Amino acid sequence: MTHKPRLRIGHGFDLHRLESGHGFIVGGIELAHDRGCVAHSDGDVLFHAVADAIFGALGLDDLGSIFPDSDPQWRDAESGQFVKEAIQRAAQGGYAIGNLDATIVLQRPKVSPYKEQICRNLASVLGCDRSQVNVKGKTHELVDAIGQGDAIGCHVVVLLEEQTIV
Repeated sequence: MTHKPRLRIGHGFDLHRLESGHGFIVGGIELAHDRGCVAHSDGDVLFHAVADAIFGALGLDDLGSIFPDSDPQWRDAESGQFVKEAIQRAAQGGYAIGNLDATIVLQRPKVSPYKEQICRNLASVLGCDRSQVNVKGKTHELVDAIGQGDAIGCHVVVLLEEQTIV
């Protein structure tokens, strides 16, 4: 008999180059910036890390294996689809979001003017309460590609809780 854990924790990470001529979407929100993410999909670094964290908590493969960039159907896809699929798989396994903590790492633009909008949108996509979602922004203090403004990264930790049937 296998034991189903009541809580499952997952960590997700994503990183994208920034170049002109691309849209800049974080958490499903378009940010004003002169560059955007180079990616097969819309390049939403937060949504990619969120989906990866949920898949990890469930013991599943990573985002790139589930939604391969070699598959043309994901070309320019809205990354909210990836998060919705991850949440659906969590629900099928009897889990829902307990809480989620994200750190977006970029030199500019600052995340703070967009933070509340990003959090509300992320909670909506996840199907959870806004109070269960936390998003922070950090710079890289001019160090490496992120600090030079050539990349954006994101770390996400998610806690999934087993849903009890009442």
